[in-house]
Amino acid sequence: MADRSNRETATREKQERRKAWTPPSQLDAPPAPIGYKHRWIRERVMDYDDKANVYKRQREGYELVRAEDHPDFETPVIDEGKNAGVIGQGGLLLARIPDEIVDERNDYFRNKTNTQMEAVDRDLMKESNPSMPISKDRKSQVAFGGKRQN
Repeated sequence: MADRSNRETATREKQERRKAWTPPSQLDAPPAPIGYKHRWIRERVMDYDDKANVYKRQREGYELVRAEDHPDFETPVIDEGKNAGVIGQGGLLLARIPDEIVDERNDYFRNKTNTQMEAVDRDLMKESNPSMPISKDRKSQVAFGGKRQN
């Protein structure tokens, strides 16, 4: 007799393999909401409060992640002080930043790096001599197992 059960009940999700055990991480964090990225920022080093770092990150666009935003995720929470209720562990606070700011920041530093490289190239080319020209060939190759890959 043929099996007449609905194929939708037999999905791969229901037959998913059990994940292998891994040691727990002290910096586990809840998943970031869509459109945001999470990052751990330093609040304290040893017994020294690093308020300047937290303020700098907040001026960059980071906002601290509160435990009440993720009630289903068990994680250490700061109990006292100005950051009470914020997810934190060992002198670090969890913060989120919008993807747009991350992209703008990456573009800013990419442009800054390109400007610096152009300045280095201009200085290098000033030292070039027609009898021994300097070439700026910037190509990299990756080799595995001692064999060259083309």
